[in-house]
Amino acid sequence: MTTIAFIGLGHMGGGMAANLAKSGHDVRAFDLSSEALHRAKTAGCLPAASAAEAVADAEAVVTMLPAGKHVREIYETILAPHAKAGTLLLDCSTIDVTTARDVATLAETKGLIAVDAPVSGGIAAANAGTLTFMVGGSAEAFARAEPILSNMGKAVIHAGANGAGQAAKICNNMLLGASMIATCEAFALADKLGLDLQRFYDIASVSSGQSWSMTSYCPIPGVGPETPADRNYEGGFAAALMLKDLSLARQAAASVDADTPMGARAAELYQAFVDGGAGGRDFSAIITTLRGES
Repeated sequence: MTTIAFIGLGHMGGGMAANLAKSGHDVRAFDLSSEALHRAKTAGCLPAASAAEAVADAEAVVTMLPAGKHVREIYETILAPHAKAGTLLLDCSTIDVTTARDVATLAETKGLIAVDAPVSGGIAAANAGTLTFMVGGSAEAFARAEPILSNMGKAVIHAGANGAGQAAKICNNMLLGASMIATCEAFALADKLGLDLQRFYDIASVSSGQSWSMTSYCPIPGVGPETPADRNYEGGFAAALMLKDLSLARQAAASVDADTPMGARAAELYQAFVDGGAGGRDFSAIITTLRGES
């Protein structure tokens, strides 16, 4: 059993912390939301009165926070001054590569060991413990992190040095965002051409146009496996979060002078979608704009 501090119990973090507790770890949980802390307690975690209290005696600290600025603040004001030497820090937030590398360097100067370990899989996978983790850090740090991450996921992959996990995540989600738009365009066109959409799915899902966006996350209700489309595009992966990841990809591309025209166009389309008030809907709901629906 490992004593683990878990900071950030939102839609993803709540399920992740619960799975660590279920696996027998002593989980000291903290969040600004009292409701989130209550859910964590019900799931077997021990609520902490503050982030500093949570990390004081922890052997490992997992952070799951909204953005890079929040991660940097926690590392600078809580982890660096309060975590004991040798503590393993696992940041599972999706943030920019520069911040991931900066906080890892800060951790090293304080005798701490850090990995960036962003996730793929969404809320359902967080609750089920079937996430995929893309991990950046040294081989030694990865060896320590893998058993903990395995309690929350089905796949834990070492992407490379610090920052590599974040790089893999934003490249993966840029691909996902662009491929979802292409999938939505294809279904919208097939519909206007008079094709039965179930039959089009049956054809395309075993042909050269097949993609994960189609076969695992089809944007058409009643077609393929159950997805947020079957729940009026509620739940799943919010469009605002997709926009965040696409924005991080654009930022990263600019920093290394990489040409990503499809990623840039996908970001523009999701920006318009979110600006129109759809930020809370599943990202596959962007098909409604392509079909001319409100």
